[in-house]
Amino acid sequence: MDVTTDANAPWLIVGLGNPGPEYAANRHNVGFMVADLLAERIGGKFKRAGKAQAQVLEGRIGAPGPASRRVVLVKPMSYMNLSGGPVNALRDFYKVPVANIVAVHDELDIDYGTLRLKLGGGDNGHNGLKSMTKAMGPDYHRVRFGIGRPPGRMQVADFVLKDFSSTERKELDFLVDRATDSVECLVSEGLERAQSAYNS
Repeated sequence: MDVTTDANAPWLIVGLGNPGPEYAANRHNVGFMVADLLAERIGGKFKRAGKAQAQVLEGRIGAPGPASRRVVLVKPMSYMNLSGGPVNALRDFYKVPVANIVAVHDELDIDYGTLRLKLGGGDNGHNGLKSMTKAMGPDYHRVRFGIGRPPGRMQVADFVLKDFSSTERKELDFLVDRATDSVECLVSEGLERAQSAYNS
């Protein structure tokens, strides 16, 4: 199984979300928010990725020199439940082992703002993960950003497709910043180090 990272291969960092301004501030789009901040830090702009339904940005993470890692940031433009197709096409194109892929996504079963980093596992009903796993198996990294459960009897689908509440928004920038730090740590220093620093 493809579960060891390859130091020479690039990393594919996939922010999961839905394309279009109407979804931009939704809880389901926190993966896009992290990808956008990473792009800002790298100092580049996303571009359409040829035939793949995605926007990509190539760059490096980490201090300049041999320790820095080549990364390809990806925002699938195919809607959440079809994310696997574009990600798999880009994985083939950039020759990325599955264990060098990181999916950044919202997670219902974790309290708001809590992070959990892991390698492999199930999809927990998340349609973006479900699509990625169907396309290439489960052995990729995940950065899970907690959004909590819906209040009362609100349906999950309605909850994830709503914008963060005004209370949540007060902390959102800080939390997205921290999630972005965790991705950089994972790529630069490995899963164990990132887990001990960011799994809260």
